[in-house]
Amino acid sequence: MDDLKTQKSIRDYLPTRRRLIQLYAALLHNANLKGYLSGQIFTGNTKYLCAPGLNCYSCPGAVGACPLGALQNALASSGNRAPSYVLGILLLLGLILGRTICGYLCPFGLVQELLHKIPTPKIRKNRVTRALSYLKYVILAVFVVAIPLWYISRHIPMPGFCKYICPAGTFGGAIGLLANPVNGDKLSMLDILFTRKFIILALVFTASVFLYRPFCRFLCPLGAVYGFFAKVNIVGVKVEEDKCTRCGLCVGQCRMDIRRVGDHECIHCAECVDVCPTGAIALRAGKRPLREKKKDKTSGAGRYVAWAAALAVLAGVLVYFNGPWSGQAEPESAAPAVTVDESIPVGPEVGQRGPDFTAPLYGGGDFSLADTLGKVTVINFWATWCTPCVNELPHFQKLYETYGDDVAVIALHSDLVTDDVDAYLAGFDYTIPFALDDSGIVAAYGGSTMLPQTIVLDRSGVVTYNKVGSVTYEVLESLVTPLL
Repeated sequence: MDDLKTQKSIRDYLPTRRRLIQLYAALLHNANLKGYLSGQIFTGNTKYLCAPGLNCYSCPGAVGACPLGALQNALASSGNRAPSYVLGILLLLGLILGRTICGYLCPFGLVQELLHKIPTPKIRKNRVTRALSYLKYVILAVFVVAIPLWYISRHIPMPGFCKYICPAGTFGGAIGLLANPVNGDKLSMLDILFTRKFIILALVFTASVFLYRPFCRFLCPLGAVYGFFAKVNIVGVKVEEDKCTRCGLCVGQCRMDIRRVGDHECIHCAECVDVCPTGAIALRAGKRPLREKKKDKTSGAGRYVAWAAALAVLAGVLVYFNGPWSGQAEPESAAPAVTVDESIPVGPEVGQRGPDFTAPLYGGGDFSLADTLGKVTVINFWATWCTPCVNELPHFQKLYETYGDDVAVIALHSDLVTDDVDAYLAGFDYTIPFALDDSGIVAAYGGSTMLPQTIVLDRSGVVTYNKVGSVTYEVLESLVTPLL
């Protein structure tokens, strides 16, 4: 008898199957473990794929794109093209899994659940929490849809939710990168916007201790999107109506703000399965039951095979993303390749000579840094999806128009997302040369995926300024005129 009690107590401390799946999914979302050591964002081809859960693109470990961030960027570019790819991915994920993704696959949901494990008095759901659950639909409409579309006419990418609210981006992206000493020099870039987002993150984490998954329930627009598929998603908790007695135990036991099992607030965690007195509730994939009351639909041997296969997949993914063959290969682009002279030391500081490079220009022709000797040269690393970048492009154009005879300017676009550069530039009358950095020129100048970055070289090609962050025209002019 004592042995049975001991076994039960040990079992109580072991993670549940859903918790193991959550940990597994979080590791798959962030399989680029070496990114945490290098302090760099993974830029391989898998970044073009949307992961199902809320996981920041800028997290050092992230190997895929966040579907919410991708949706905002796609809407911000929808003046040039329809965001069919991202909408198609969300449609597919919604139809198959819906908010089951929230319950099993979302890394930020796991973080909230772990914080809720801290022993404190808990706030149960009530009328206030149920009313607050609709706030995420307002955030979806305003910050994810309206704000990006509003800024289209100004040719400014504005992912409103990512920029102003997203605590997952603050935690995984900003803090994940800045916690590495390699990025210590980027701390000077932080401003009031980061402070506000950090406060939001702190409030969400604090609330998670007392409330069950507050971000998922009240703020998450990705959960709102998946909630639209509540009646049609294939995998999820289903109720056999002929067995249901309407006793209400399932709704009362659930910690989410549901009105009935499987509605738009349900994350399909299946905790209601065991409390149903008639066995009317089951987690199903179509008609196939995955979890029923006090039943395990997977045999002992089958369970071991399934877990062995899952672990083999996980091991393969980790080896792939953390080995020398990690998929960090540069993505193909319609623009010609850029070449860097590797004989010159990389990462030049002020007072060192800048590495030479030759870059084919958008629209034809080449830009060679060697040809600019005798002129002051300004190099700008930018991207269409970087709001500070596009806001400062007019400053470089004005500098070029004012000092063009004595100043050479080149704007090198990041290689992370490149398929809308031509369409973007077509909406302006810029005369400064633009090229694509798809061969690591930014790395040769000591930069990374943090944009924008500006470098100023004197007439002999020596670096006089090399910093990440926005610049004004007045700053540019103050950097250039002493060198003329």
